[in-house]
Amino acid sequence: MSGAGSAAVGPVVHIVDDDHDLRQSLAFLFESVGIQALTYPDAATFLAEYDPAEPAVLIVDVRMPGVSGFELQEQLLGLDYPAPIIFCSAHGDIAMSVRALRRGAVDFLEKPYKPQQMLEVVQEQSREAGRRFSEHAHRQAVRERVESLTARELEVLRLVVDGLPSQLISRRLGTSVKTVDVHRARIKAKTGAESLGALVRDVLHYRIDL
Repeated sequence: MSGAGSAAVGPVVHIVDDDHDLRQSLAFLFESVGIQALTYPDAATFLAEYDPAEPAVLIVDVRMPGVSGFELQEQLLGLDYPAPIIFCSAHGDIAMSVRALRRGAVDFLEKPYKPQQMLEVVQEQSREAGRRFSEHAHRQAVRERVESLTARELEVLRLVVDGLPSQLISRRLGTSVKTVDVHRARIKAKTGAESLGALVRDVLHYRIDL
């Protein structure tokens, strides 16, 4: 792995390609405009070295020894990694590009790439990466706070999400309204939510499983 641009700011660009010369030329291209780039000769090296919490954009070759670009994309989807992925290929076709885009890639560029086009795509996706990673971090925080709840508190929260008031929740659970209100207060305190309404909005927005 190598880096380019020590004074760079913003999301890093991960270049995963078995072509050494292409990796270096891309790194130099990004360095020329102050974008930090890290390079990897294959998917396995990237998976062993990348920081999943660091905002990033990926440039991935489709055909590589071992794990292909498409297989790497599937693994990253399984890991819920939010980085925008840009595919590059010297052997691309419409079917390839459609497959990549349907699985969430943001672009599919042909080799040899056009430097200005590559810069424009990466600069645009760097802004998108900042948004994605911020939202991902918030979703993770909400999920972790929800996971801190007891089984009974989760029961209460599910019913709150369903729109039930304390009186109906108490009937459903066979307990007193006062006990339900205690659970509601504990849920709010343990999750650090401004209100239960705000927590419900986050749970629904981020599709948190309860």
